[in-house]
Amino acid sequence: MKLLPLINNEYLQEILVDLLNTPSPTGYTHPAMSYIQGALESFLDLNVSLTPKGALVAEWLAPSSDSAHALTAHVDTLGAMVKEIKPNGRLKLTRIGGYYWNTVEGEGCKVFTHSGEMVRGSLLLVKASSHVYGSKVNELKRDDENMEVRLDARTISANDTRALGIEVGDFVAFDPRVKITNGFIRSRHLDDKAGVACILAAVKSLHDADLLPVRNTYFHFSNYEEVGHGAAAGIPQQVTELLAVDMAAIGEGQSSDEFHATLCVKDSGGPYHFGLNKRLRQLAEEHSIAYKVDVYPHYGSDGEAYWRAGGDVAVALIGPGVDASHNYERTHLEALTATTQWVLAYLLSG
Repeated sequence: MKLLPLINNEYLQEILVDLLNTPSPTGYTHPAMSYIQGALESFLDLNVSLTPKGALVAEWLAPSSDSAHALTAHVDTLGAMVKEIKPNGRLKLTRIGGYYWNTVEGEGCKVFTHSGEMVRGSLLLVKASSHVYGSKVNELKRDDENMEVRLDARTISANDTRALGIEVGDFVAFDPRVKITNGFIRSRHLDDKAGVACILAAVKSLHDADLLPVRNTYFHFSNYEEVGHGAAAGIPQQVTELLAVDMAAIGEGQSSDEFHATLCVKDSGGPYHFGLNKRLRQLAEEHSIAYKVDVYPHYGSDGEAYWRAGGDVAVALIGPGVDASHNYERTHLEALTATTQWVLAYLLSG
């Protein structure tokens, strides 16, 4: 068994924090894609391109390989768009992705105007003051009609708000609130910027060790996963295996935790590829990688999106354990390191 190259955990953590602090709700991911491209090009001369859909694909060719595989992770996150500018100047939103309003109630946010400006605000109930509305604050349903953005600007009318450059269709990103304590990283949007960071850290580890992947390798960073069709396009046709790197969901009845990488063998779309799953288990055991195996009842991945689009490849899914998914999430550096090791083992396997 060959030893895996060392992982620069400082780089892994730094790249993750930078990504978390780069807003990228589905449909508005170009700043994050530029960041990923810059990160790759800072230490490797790869063929990097954007697909017409806006995904980023990087090609890393092995010197003597006639087979190809790919890894995919998504940089798009949950978010919102402006649905309506209300008469009082506040904003009604429409959600992007599968989350609930109560998980972002009271959170700060950024509104990105079509002209390139950014306006800050907060997401609140329409009747937010306990001193004014009493028990209604607790009783009011958290839905599209009862939530609004209060802008940090002098605006008391729709005209005032439009004068700021805000219009229907502008994107809204919720503050990640990144905090690192005792090896724990808590933040919104670890789904799936944690997976992206693990891939980038693995690529850097190979580069620093002067190693190449065994097979021709494509890295696909998708931008529409949270709405279900991220990797449906953009995977090169010569690929025969696809490894999706996305968060592992933690909760009651799950085996995943914040200290292990996890192999998902089945989710809401059905089972993943038996043969590839078996090989990944063998790699984890050969390299003493801390891992779990799990099933997620309310989950879909970019690998499934490619399958549903007709992709004839073997697909597997691994990722770090993330607590409170689609809420204020948390993982641990141990899970990130284990996932990065697994990616490295896969890239170096025949």
